[in-house]
Amino acid sequence: MSVTASNRDSFDELITPYRSELRAHCYRMLGSVHDADDALQDALLRAWRGLPRFEGRSSLRSWLYQIATNSCLRLIERQPRRVLPIDYGPPTDAHDEPAAPLVESVWLEPYPDEAVAESSAVPEARYEQRESVELAFVAALQHLPARQRAVLILRDVLGFSGAEVATTLDTSPEAVYSALQRAHKTVDQQLPEQSQQATLRSLGDARVKELVSNYVDAWERGDIDAIVAMLTEEATIAMPPVPSWYTGIAQVRVFLARIPFAPGFQRRVRVGRANGQLALGTYNTPEAGEAHHALQLLTLTPEGRIAAITAFVGVELQPFGLPAVAPA
Repeated sequence: MSVTASNRDSFDELITPYRSELRAHCYRMLGSVHDADDALQDALLRAWRGLPRFEGRSSLRSWLYQIATNSCLRLIERQPRRVLPIDYGPPTDAHDEPAAPLVESVWLEPYPDEAVAESSAVPEARYEQRESVELAFVAALQHLPARQRAVLILRDVLGFSGAEVATTLDTSPEAVYSALQRAHKTVDQQLPEQSQQATLRSLGDARVKELVSNYVDAWERGDIDAIVAMLTEEATIAMPPVPSWYTGIAQVRVFLARIPFAPGFQRRVRVGRANGQLALGTYNTPEAGEAHHALQLLTLTPEGRIAAITAFVGVELQPFGLPAVAPA
């Protein structure tokens, strides 16, 4: 369909099929839902203004991705790199008090599963859609220079051709290929051998369901031994926006006893999904004082152990299909 100035009244209808996937693209680029929404709003405004000049030489989808990618690149120039606590500093001794939360916008944020667009696989795509929003993958992307990040996402996640990526970034196909090779080298060094999507499939629904049930039960009872028995020897636990994080069963045990499993709390857990991973809404209500909650993302091993617990403290839970406050 040719898009001209006469189609302005149909703009929302034109971009609606692409809005969800463009938002996910901006999230991969930026590592933040809030930044992704800002970039998407900027991109759609630019698309609206530029619609009369769109002559249909490329597909509407390709044109929208070009605008969204460049909106992200401009935002990256003004924002610090998004990280998880394990990339921010060394591990903390669990006997010490956790550091105060950082108010700066430096933390990688979780992304709701339901917001990940389901798109048809294309031969050029190296990563599937849900795999490409896993915490490890998005965190690895943040280690790349911005333009390498854009090249890898456009080629390996979205399946655009080298020529299309070159047009988007105003460069040559040869430069795209070179940037992609460098990006592969960096990302492959950061990623685990197996994605969470592959791990969940290999474990099977029944085993995953049993693991989640056991974890929820142990967390609500405050059973430290049961939780620790589910962990790998070098398991980590992190709690952005708190920069402190802990590694190894001994340290995690001390932390659990001192903080989330301290006496005087009622604990409730509800199951959700985020970033293509197991996600749990945890609610700690003290006998006196203010209740608090977190979104826990569990990283599993192929053997069915928990390698990492990343608890996003205070994050809004409703987008993840979870209650905003502690369930009765």
